[in-house]
Amino acid sequence: MVDYTTPVTTAFEMQRATIEQSQKALEQSISFQQNVNEALIDSLDTQESAQRRSVELTKTAFHSYLDAVEATVPGMAGTIDEVRATVDEQYDFLLENHAEVFDSVESEMLEGVEAYDEMTEDYVAAVDEQVSMLVEAHEELESQSVEVAEQFGDQLEEVQEQVEEIQSQVEEVQAQAADAVEA
Repeated sequence: MVDYTTPVTTAFEMQRATIEQSQKALEQSISFQQNVNEALIDSLDTQESAQRRSVELTKTAFHSYLDAVEATVPGMAGTIDEVRATVDEQYDFLLENHAEVFDSVESEMLEGVEAYDEMTEDYVAAVDEQVSMLVEAHEELESQSVEVAEQFGDQLEEVQEQVEEIQSQVEEVQAQAADAVEA
């Protein structure tokens, strides 16, 4: 007896494997994005610190310039002190705004990441449910297809047996006819 179901079963197994691999790929891509989001948020403190140091370094350089002007230009001490106070006031304002901006950005990013995580969690749960239903329906379809293939195989074997029987009868009739012609 020839097994007509092996190709059908193999095709269904390959399809299910593809579905499961696609589902895993989706989950891995979501996990990757979550890791990227966490790394981005973790890097904000480093970025803020580096930018703050840059601003403070610029302030120090400007103060050094004012010190040099004060030392080389006599009688400018009062004016330089006023400029220095204004510069300090502006840099303090800049650093305060800088900290507020980074706090705000970090807060917004955390909220966005939390919303993304919640949304993707719901999405993955829905996909998992849909894939489970799809695999279940797929297995049922496979079962039905295998049954049909088995029935087809049985019918084909019956037809082959009938053809062989008819051929045998034809050969027998031909032999009888040949014998009758010779006699």
